[in-house]
Amino acid sequence: MKGFNKLLQEHFGQLTNQELAIIHSYFHEEKLQKNDFFTKSDKICDKLSIVKSGILRVYALSDRKEITQWISTENFLITEVIGFFFDQPNRWTIQAFTDTELLTITKTNYLKLCKEFPKWNEIEKRLIVKCFAMIEDRVFSHLSMTAEERYDLYFEQNRELFNQVPLQYIASVLGMTAETFSRIRKRQTENS
Repeated sequence: MKGFNKLLQEHFGQLTNQELAIIHSYFHEEKLQKNDFFTKSDKICDKLSIVKSGILRVYALSDRKEITQWISTENFLITEVIGFFFDQPNRWTIQAFTDTELLTITKTNYLKLCKEFPKWNEIEKRLIVKCFAMIEDRVFSHLSMTAEERYDLYFEQNRELFNQVPLQYIASVLGMTAETFSRIRKRQTENS
């Protein structure tokens, strides 16, 4: 993992050492064992974390199947947005796929930080815009790319995950069936 201050700079923009120290004081280290839950659907998520190490899976159960929405790895932020920001029951369950280390801020401390550190509102805005841009990129790829193009892009960006998590989870993230994913993977393997 990158250093905490470097991660904060990447996620939240340029900050002074004093500002970094203030923000850092609101976070604490948290460890999850493999299969532990970060939060569950129908609960209200009360924390936001930066993944120091490990893998978390964001998923939901629908009437027909389990849907993996996201696989979060080192240096990514993780929370359940509806629960954390709107105090509504989570749609998603977030579970540690491996032993995981996090830097976590609780909702209570997050609200304190908002009051006691006015610049946090600007930082929060940057964070939300960054997250929104990631969502837009993902929607765009689902609407404009073929399944094979989505596979290629995800593989290029997350090559190591293909050996760390069951491939049906990656297929779900990419919005395809396990069968389609397997056919594409087989073709890609044969062509390389």
